[in-house]
Amino acid sequence: MPLVRIDLLEGKTPEYRAQIAEVVYQAMLKTLGVPKNDRFLIITEHPKAGLQFDRDYLGVHRSDDCIFLQITLNTGRTVEMKQRFYKAIADDLYESLDLRREDVVINLVEVTKENWSFGNGEAQYVSPAG
Repeated sequence: MPLVRIDLLEGKTPEYRAQIAEVVYQAMLKTLGVPKNDRFLIITEHPKAGLQFDRDYLGVHRSDDCIFLQITLNTGRTVEMKQRFYKAIADDLYESLDLRREDVVINLVEVTKENWSFGNGEAQYVSPAG
């Protein structure tokens, strides 16, 4: 279950935000092998003072359209899978929203399966203690 947090400056339309979520979800399905319907995304808009970032870190120029994706997911994906994932998101956001590839920052946070509860106070990925 990836948990996706998307942060961007306020002022974009609901359709714009929904398209970002759809692109990320489709990229997870295609490149990371997440199950269908494993869709948990949180989109947060910030005032300009609430989203601060370096405009040129590592030689990549970022604009006010910069978005930040932080995705918590189970460990186990290869470096190649992650690289395909990053590229799919950047390319698809450019194609569908004209969002510059330079304005897409992605951070993956990998955890082990016992770190998830999908409800009912249970760790569904862990065998019951007994």
